Amino acid sequence: MNFTITDEALDFYKKEMELKKGDSLTLYVRVGGVGSGGFSAGINRGIPEKAYVTLEKGGLLFCITEDDQWYFDGMTIDYHHDFGEVTFMNERIDDVINPK
Repeated sequence: MNFTITDEALDFYKKEMELKKGDSLTLYVRVGGVGSGGFSAGINRGIPEKAYVTLEKGGLLFCITEDDQWYFDGMTIDYHHDFGEVTFMNERIDDVINPK
């Protein structure tokens, strides 16, 4: 399982969610992304109750459950300054909203 969170995305989450060193976040797959249907990434504070993998970055712990690894494996989470939003790109999945 390999995923990347850029420094820009990390800074965005720290500021927007008022996070401090040692906090944990869980990334998960949401059904019903942009438009009517599809998938998108969700994020919650805390550690999941199911088995998970982690990535530590900037003093934060990012967790992904085994059930959601298919979506996040190979993903890069970045922050797009021009649009003022976090972006999710995965070379393994052509369309992260409607993966095949």
